[in-house]
Amino acid sequence: MASPRPVRFDDPARDAAYWARVRRNVDAAPPLTDDQRARIRAAFHTPAVREAA
Repeated sequence: MASPRPVRFDDPARDAAYWARVRRNVDAAPPLTDDQRARIRAAFHTPAVREAA
Protein backbone atom coordinates (compact mmCIF):
# COMPACT_ATOMS: atom_id res chain seq x y z
CA MET A 1 0.00 0.00 0.00
CA ALA A 2 1.35 3.42 -0.95
CA SER A 3 1.98 5.97 1.76
CA PRO A 4 -0.52 8.82 1.98
CA ARG A 5 0.23 11.80 -0.23
CA PRO A 6 1.30 15.04 1.44
CA VAL A 7 -1.32 17.77 1.50
CA ARG A 8 -0.19 20.69 -0.68
CA PHE A 9 -3.27 22.89 -0.26
CA ASP A 10 -5.78 23.25 2.59
CA ASP A 11 -8.68 23.30 0.11
CA PRO A 12 -9.42 19.62 -0.74
CA ALA A 13 -10.60 20.46 -4.28
CA ARG A 14 -7.43 22.44 -5.03
CA ASP A 15 -5.28 19.69 -3.51
CA ALA A 16 -7.03 17.00 -5.62
CA ALA A 17 -6.56 19.13 -8.77
CA TYR A 18 -2.86 19.54 -7.98
CA TRP A 19 -2.30 15.78 -7.62
CA ALA A 20 -4.37 15.06 -10.75
CA ARG A 21 -2.07 17.44 -12.66
CA VAL A 22 1.01 15.68 -11.23
CA ARG A 23 -0.38 12.27 -12.30
CA ARG A 24 -1.09 13.56 -15.83
CA ASN A 25 2.47 14.90 -16.13
CA VAL A 26 3.99 11.64 -14.90
CA ASP A 27 1.81 9.58 -17.23
CA ALA A 28 2.79 11.77 -20.22
CA ALA A 29 6.53 11.52 -19.58
CA PRO A 30 8.59 9.05 -21.59
CA PRO A 31 10.12 6.13 -19.68
CA LEU A 32 13.62 6.57 -18.29
CA THR A 33 16.54 4.93 -20.05
CA ASP A 34 18.87 2.62 -18.14
CA ASP A 35 21.53 5.35 -18.26
CA GLN A 36 19.12 7.88 -16.72
CA ARG A 37 18.19 5.43 -13.96
CA ALA A 38 21.87 4.83 -13.18
CA ARG A 39 22.61 8.57 -13.03
CA ILE A 40 19.68 9.16 -10.65
CA ARG A 41 20.80 6.28 -8.41
CA ALA A 42 24.35 7.65 -8.35
CA ALA A 43 23.15 11.16 -7.49
CA PHE A 44 21.27 9.93 -4.43
CA HIS A 45 23.69 7.25 -3.29
CA THR A 46 25.64 8.35 -0.24
CA PRO A 47 28.31 5.94 0.95
CA ALA A 48 28.58 5.40 4.69
CA VAL A 49 30.89 7.81 6.45
CA ARG A 50 33.96 6.03 7.82
CA GLU A 51 35.49 7.31 11.01
CA ALA A 52 39.24 7.72 11.28
CA ALA A 53 40.97 5.05 13.36
